[in-house]
Amino acid sequence: MISNELYEKIKEQSITGRYVVHGQIQEVLNNLPSSYKIEHVGSSVLGKSINAVKIGTGKEKVFMWSQMHGNESTTTKAVCDLFNFLVSDDVLAKSILNHCTLMIIPMLNPDGAEAYTRVNTNEVDLNRDAQDRSQPESNVLRDVFERFEPDFCFNLHDQRTIFNVGESNKPATVSFLAPAHDEERSISPSRAISMKLIVAMNEMLQGIIPNRIGRYDDSFNANCVGDTFQMLNTPTILFESGHSPNDYMREQTREYIFLSLLKALNVIAESKVENFSIEKYNLIPENSKHFVDILLINADGLKENNSSKITIPVQFKETLINGSLEFVPEYYNPEDTEIKYGHLTIDCSLDSDLQELKAKEYYPLIDKIFQTLS
Repeated sequence: MISNELYEKIKEQSITGRYVVHGQIQEVLNNLPSSYKIEHVGSSVLGKSINAVKIGTGKEKVFMWSQMHGNESTTTKAVCDLFNFLVSDDVLAKSILNHCTLMIIPMLNPDGAEAYTRVNTNEVDLNRDAQDRSQPESNVLRDVFERFEPDFCFNLHDQRTIFNVGESNKPATVSFLAPAHDEERSISPSRAISMKLIVAMNEMLQGIIPNRIGRYDDSFNANCVGDTFQMLNTPTILFESGHSPNDYMREQTREYIFLSLLKALNVIAESKVENFSIEKYNLIPENSKHFVDILLINADGLKENNSSKITIPVQFKETLINGSLEFVPEYYNPEDTEIKYGHLTIDCSLDSDLQELKAKEYYPLIDKIFQTLS
């Protein structure tokens, strides 16, 4: 484990917030020292360069990629922090580089990143294109995979604020998945390795953010990249960056993902994967979807002479407006889950809570939601 002081020193200060675009990544890559080998590995639909970064001399080959969904940037920030750490004088950094060779694509979907969308310019979800490989970005990923022949793959993503851990009121700040390789979700040798690495990361994180680590749904889908690479007998891990309290910019979660990457790389470098138990993987609670961003209870307090007790779930829609990311509140009514918790819960029958809500810059939109519903 590295200290908070060291993390603040190696944190890439040029990239913060949620809206991370191609030009920022190019600037980071341009400033990397010569120990990094930067390769142009292809282009996006709109012709933006996709680059892979290689470092290390070890026999264990680790391939990771981030922002295949353009609006999922937390792991990209963590990868940039990793770039800085690996060229530090830290003993762990030297061990990783001596025992591992890393190949990293920090931004697979630069067009989606610019537009702040999950999909690419052709409106294709690259994480559902593993079999067809209909998109240039999908072919870039597969080409690098086949050429590098990794021993491990890290598939780096963000998840929505709706996820909680199990049935608890704890947000799923970080979630992991050892993707299935068949419909039966059986445990192949490669999937077993994925599970053990996740157990190692979970044990580390429990000491920092206890009870806020979840396990992602492992339903099999051959069109997903993780499932495909697992089918090809390469241990693959899905990383999901989630919500930390009051951390909509995901700067706290960024650090937890960075620490998770370090833990996994350290276990690989020291050949300690077998020290961890598969059985403990299934003890990690599976994610549920019981959160909303704002839960208004007793919302009759928003309207005079309304005696009905109303609960209004509100979810932020991340919206790019004039090049700036804004969080726009919208009424949220999911069909497949029960809403139990709010990252912010406002009891509208309490004057103090109501005044707190009315002080929010987005209150007019919430009031409009209420007026529409009532």
